[in-house]
Amino acid sequence: MKRNMKQWVADTIAAPVKQPLPVLSFPAVQLMGITVRDLISSSDHQAQGMKLVADRVPSAASVSLMDLSVEAECFGSTIRVSDDEVPTVIGSIVSDEDEAQALAVPPIGSGRTGIYIEAIRKATELITDRPVFAGVIGPFSLAGRLMDVSEAMIYCYEEPDMVHTIMEKTTAFLIEYCKAYKQAGANGVVMAEPLTGMLSPNLAEEFSHPYVKQIVEAVQDDDFAVIYHNCGNNVVLMSEGIFGNGAMGYHFGNAIRMADILPNVPADRLAMGNVDPAGQLRNGTPESVREATQAVMSECCSWPNFVISTGCDIPPMSPWENIDAFFAAAKEFYQA
Repeated sequence: MKRNMKQWVADTIAAPVKQPLPVLSFPAVQLMGITVRDLISSSDHQAQGMKLVADRVPSAASVSLMDLSVEAECFGSTIRVSDDEVPTVIGSIVSDEDEAQALAVPPIGSGRTGIYIEAIRKATELITDRPVFAGVIGPFSLAGRLMDVSEAMIYCYEEPDMVHTIMEKTTAFLIEYCKAYKQAGANGVVMAEPLTGMLSPNLAEEFSHPYVKQIVEAVQDDDFAVIYHNCGNNVVLMSEGIFGNGAMGYHFGNAIRMADILPNVPADRLAMGNVDPAGQLRNGTPESVREATQAVMSECCSWPNFVISTGCDIPPMSPWENIDAFFAAAKEFYQA
């Protein structure tokens, strides 16, 4: 359903009570009685899973799978898939400038991208009471998976031209991928750029921020929002570069104290975070989730543009009683 996302952001900021917006999609496998392997292979499963989650929880928006392997797989990377964990990328496919130059930008629809785009098209027909966001990886995080995440920072120092060559290709691909989601009816994308969190602010300024800005400028408009996610511990030091990318919203992980970055977030942009998804939603208890959620809200809700969320994607096998406790805690906080 088409909607003015610029107005949605403004309305959210103005609202005295804000619905939570966690990155919640993979735990749908528990509601459906299927595996993660099943979920990532079927657009019907993905759309139905998003609808089941939307029917169960009063989230501010519906967010599709944050599967950070799908784009790298399109480029030729090998991925590891299991029944109960999010897919991961194995090894590298680029290690020198010649390989970077030869790297082909895959067509949109190749690999599983066609499944994921179709899932969003179906989800937007099923979910009409809130915005629907697709999930995409960020350009440096994608490049890192093509080079091998453990080597990416070293290459920034030793092979900067190679890294820039790859970045140009990942950026071009992601612009077209986001446009395909836009055409499928998505109201925006949540762009996960976690690998940038491993970089120094200077390296991020060279190898990530300008490319993210290119994507935002190419795809974002009044009806299509980009939410930038970075769960690194250097984001406060990178504030100027991050907030210069122009996204409508920002989502931060639990490696930082959310209150430390909120003063730097532009007042007309959403700021979301940052309850620990693994420590609390996956491995905590309903009571510990309640305490952690309300602790973040107590520190952060004085900022009008703050929306309570998880620090990252909620793991697939997180107990639903913990997820329900997260939403209940937010409701209780506002009623107090």
